[in-house]
Amino acid sequence: MAKRQSVTSLELSPDEERKQRMIRYSIAMSIRTLCIILGVLTQGFWMWFFFAGAIFLPYFAVVLANAQGPSRSRGQSGVIAPKLSVKASEANLGDDR
Repeated sequence: MAKRQSVTSLELSPDEERKQRMIRYSIAMSIRTLCIILGVLTQGFWMWFFFAGAIFLPYFAVVLANAQGPSRSRGQSGVIAPKLSVKASEANLGDDR
């Protein structure tokens, strides 16, 4: 009998993938908010550094949240389901009683 495909080799559900992207994006936007606050409270080089982070972080947050493929770190294997092939001479189309 052929070995069955493992459940761990399945992709994440769309809901789970969306949830992970939203978490990554929310973390990035929290860092952006912190950059804006620190940019207002500081002067000189640090002010420009924090405002640059607040300006460019949304682009990188979207790219990282959406462009990242599925993670294989959860024990997912590269198992591919075997294809079943039957020769025409071996096929049994009826009941041979």
